[in-house]
Amino acid sequence: MTGTLAAVGAGLAVIGAGIGLGQIGGKAMEAIARQPEASGDIRGAMLIMAAFIEGAALIAILLSIFIQ
Repeated sequence: MTGTLAAVGAGLAVIGAGIGLGQIGGKAMEAIARQPEASGDIRGAMLIMAAFIEGAALIAILLSIFIQ
């Protein structure tokens, strides 16, 4: 039973990270379309936030696997 819960937890972490990264990318493209001269700043902020989300997802996956 704990293996199944760990798999569900890892799956939820991956789904959440995918949704978050999709929203970051979409909103960044909207912002660049509205203000093209700020594309460098927007792209930098987008990459930093994407790295934070990936890190949080990786920690969540590892915790769900190791806690089982």
